[in-house]
Amino acid sequence: MRRFACWLADTGPVLVLAVIAGAGSFTHIRDTAADHGQTGWMSWAVAVCIDLTCVMAARERQRDKKTGRVREGRISWPVLVLTGGIVLSLAANLAQAEPTVWGWITAATPAGAFLVAVSMLERRAGEPSAVAVPVLNAENEPQDERENTPAPALLDYARRVADEHHAKHGKPITRDALRSHLGVSNQLASDLLHTLRTA
Repeated sequence: MRRFACWLADTGPVLVLAVIAGAGSFTHIRDTAADHGQTGWMSWAVAVCIDLTCVMAARERQRDKKTGRVREGRISWPVLVLTGGIVLSLAANLAQAEPTVWGWITAATPAGAFLVAVSMLERRAGEPSAVAVPVLNAENEPQDERENTPAPALLDYARRVADEHHAKHGKPITRDALRSHLGVSNQLASDLLHTLRTA
């Protein structure tokens, strides 16, 4: 109960912001769509598509970070999709604005607040879980000194990560994805994979 109360106090305001701002942004997008020929249920469909595309792209971007799927310096497909969704959302909100500086600012506020709330929820989803993760560093990676194999605690954690990856993607985790997720060296990631596959 106490854990739920802490979660509610911590995450509740962000969720409330996301709902209210999302509703405001949704209304602007729906009205813009209706003003430009997408009447009836189509105006609602356009608004749902744009807002949910932003949420989906943000989640997919977080998933790419966890799995190490995107190399540094490259722009991923989810980032391009998220950027396009942001541009469409802001454009639709501004189209409903009074043609003054304050009109544009106030009309863009729901879309901006919604995107801020989504980004905050995305960051929280990327935080480490409550599962105890062995602390590692480059000079002292935990290994069983007698057999030169990864320590049991690290191996158990790697197994959970590999199982989650397989459940989500339908294929075994790669060495690079495991290394990125655990923050270990290439050699230790290779040793872990070898041990998991031969266990």
